[in-house]
Amino acid sequence: MKSTDHLQEARFNTSTGLTLVADIGGPESGQPVILLHGGGQTRHSWRKAALELAGEGYRVISLDLRGHGESQWCPEGRYSLDDHIADLNVVIDSLRSAPVLVGASLGGVVSLVGQGEQRLPRASALVLVDVVPRMEAEGIQEIFNFMSANPDGFASVDAAADAVAEYLPDRPRRSGTQGLLKNLRQRDDGRYYWHWDPAIHAHGGSTDHMEAMARRMEKAAKQIDLPTLVVRGAQSRVVSAEGVAQLAKLIPHASHVDVAAAGHMVAGDQNDEFNAAILAFLARTCGSETHAR
Repeated sequence: MKSTDHLQEARFNTSTGLTLVADIGGPESGQPVILLHGGGQTRHSWRKAALELAGEGYRVISLDLRGHGESQWCPEGRYSLDDHIADLNVVIDSLRSAPVLVGASLGGVVSLVGQGEQRLPRASALVLVDVVPRMEAEGIQEIFNFMSANPDGFASVDAAADAVAEYLPDRPRRSGTQGLLKNLRQRDDGRYYWHWDPAIHAHGGSTDHMEAMARRMEKAAKQIDLPTLVVRGAQSRVVSAEGVAQLAKLIPHASHVDVAAAGHMVAGDQNDEFNAAILAFLARTCGSETHAR
């Protein structure tokens, strides 16, 4: 592993031979917390949260899902929910104790279904970040449209920044491009391409696929008896208040926090408020004795 500020880079070999990359931080004796990003994101979307959690004494593992970031692309184009669950199994099996699973969007679907179907070792708690079984079709389509746009890449990093600004008009445009560069790859043709494998969204946005996934999530949610927190971006176009209310009927013991000025990318939009909600939940759920300062 190599150091990255207070985090270290680690690699996991999946059962299908792919290599996944993660950032790990915090004491080895700390309560494990696995951070799972959404589709089209990377582990770097959690960076501030990972550093703060590690600083509070939690053992943080922030993972690039297959086909994202620095994790390998699957040559066969296998990016199903079951593939992601199998990958997460490998990460959990490396830990000394049951982790808290913190999943945003796709990462939340993987966590919820994996736990509800008992396809994963039992976690100690579950945090679902702007994800519920019944998500808003228009918002989901906007994500898939963004991910599938610009297949020929960008002539410059600034051109990619323009595309992000158009997709997220309410988020202030960052003055530097260093963070954006973590989401781009410059190929031999000199152009910049998004970090994800285009095969990820080949079929995922269809109505039939989304309906099947919603039914599977609902069935899984009924089986969740872990401490659960739902964090919603109050300005999200993907998760509505009605969607959260429907999930509350499936997981009656779940608690819920709205982050007022955040959209679907809650941690990126309002990191401090997001971190405060997560830390408060972990303190209630895990207790101060379960992590070391």
